[in-house]
Amino acid sequence: MGPGQDRLQHATEAWRLMFDFLMRSAPDRLAIQQKLGLTPNDSRALFTLDKDVGKPIGALATQWHCDPSTATWLVDRLEQAGLAERVPSPSDRRVKRVKLTAKGAATIEELTREYHKPPAEMLALPRADLDQLIGLVRKLQAGKSVG
Repeated sequence: MGPGQDRLQHATEAWRLMFDFLMRSAPDRLAIQQKLGLTPNDSRALFTLDKDVGKPIGALATQWHCDPSTATWLVDRLEQAGLAERVPSPSDRRVKRVKLTAKGAATIEELTREYHKPPAEMLALPRADLDQLIGLVRKLQAGKSVG
């Protein structure tokens, strides 16, 4: 087995372990969403909105990789929950932009706070392991080669 194949096998194993860990913790994230009356799609959509300018439905549909009617349905759900609102575009009154309400912004803050609470398995790791994990994930986020 060549060095490239060995690296591929190790990267595959590392990714599988990370993915499996994230999937095992998914029910915790779902419970947080449900507590706030959200579905996973509601939550994902909410995180793409802003409080200031807003985005047209067409742009949201593109960003969400769905058709405009699905984006409209999702925005309707967020609007009914008081998390988003449609406002006229300052440059074209025929276009409505979707932006966060104060309640939507507060919901994002609460979701983020809850999502960022570490699972028990991480809390049980020694400080040195956590430091190493932090360093590796920072390298991954920066797009740098770890090894």
